[in-house]
Amino acid sequence: MLGKIHLLEGDLDKAVEIYKKAVEFSPENTELLTTLGLLYLQLGIYQKAFEHLGNALTYDPTNYKAILAAGSMMQTHGDFDVALTKYRVVACAVPESPPLWNNIGMCFFGKKKYVAAISCLKRANYLAPFDWKILYNLGLVHLTMQQYASAFHFLSAAINFQPKMGELYMLLAVALTNLEDTENAKRAYAEAVRLDKCNPLVNLNYAVLLYNQGEKKGALAQYQEMEKKVSLLKDNSSLEFDSEMVEMAQKLGAALQVGEALVWTKPVKDPKSKHRTISTSKPASFQQPLGSNQALGQAMSSAAAYRKLPSGVGGTSQLTKPPSLPLEPEPAVEASPTEISEQIRDK
Repeated sequence: MLGKIHLLEGDLDKAVEIYKKAVEFSPENTELLTTLGLLYLQLGIYQKAFEHLGNALTYDPTNYKAILAAGSMMQTHGDFDVALTKYRVVACAVPESPPLWNNIGMCFFGKKKYVAAISCLKRANYLAPFDWKILYNLGLVHLTMQQYASAFHFLSAAINFQPKMGELYMLLAVALTNLEDTENAKRAYAEAVRLDKCNPLVNLNYAVLLYNQGEKKGALAQYQEMEKKVSLLKDNSSLEFDSEMVEMAQKLGAALQVGEALVWTKPVKDPKSKHRTISTSKPASFQQPLGSNQALGQAMSSAAAYRKLPSGVGGTSQLTKPPSLPLEPEPAVEASPTEISEQIRDK
């Protein structure tokens, strides 16, 4: 009970200490082991999380909460097939679990089976219509499929439930840019910048939009803010930035005449290579349009209990990017959730 009180107050560190002591007194209690594993997972301490979840499964191999959490970890590290195998076991125990179908959908997204991903996510949305993470993922997948009106619909709904997350406004702005609503896209970017104090992708996309609109002064201001965030992230962690993001930043730096020697990791081999543009805005005739990166959000997966955003942080600081564009749905993938679940079971 004391650990639950700390959880309700949002004090994860004290909750971990309480549950650690509880596990010492009752080392075979699968509920305590699972809860402690989920707490470590929420804190990003994956080694200890996997250890405690593994112990829980040793004593109770059918513990669906531990299986779902373990599958979520594997999914986060790109082991989609192994994660799907875990989810097949969970589907037998709790077939109507929204986190389960959310994770299955994002596994298919990672495997570039986008029609199957949307089908699973819509089933999760039917089971939990007010869950913002599911709406976020639906918006992200529709953006990746270049279905911008549908992406706008789901991202707007997600913002209604999670109005303090800057990355949602950034993705909404990308959708609005491609729907040729530049003014509202600028408003969305401005809100994203206000809320998100650590993600340089927000400033990069905003700078590209401003540059394409001929507003070089505003683009330069966002570019410099992006450089500050990148420097801060490099000082505090060993984060590696996506190569496409680095290339776009270098192109933008050259276009703004601030030099290509950025605070990034490594130079691009062919800086003149053609970048795939998705922006439909019309820039001034004297400048080359850059195009903005599209699906720069982080796919949201769920463990047995949904994670909360860190206090005081508007967006995510993890800069992993989903699969590249463009894309076409694979015709062999069926859109029916029931057939997809059978496909998972047959694996």
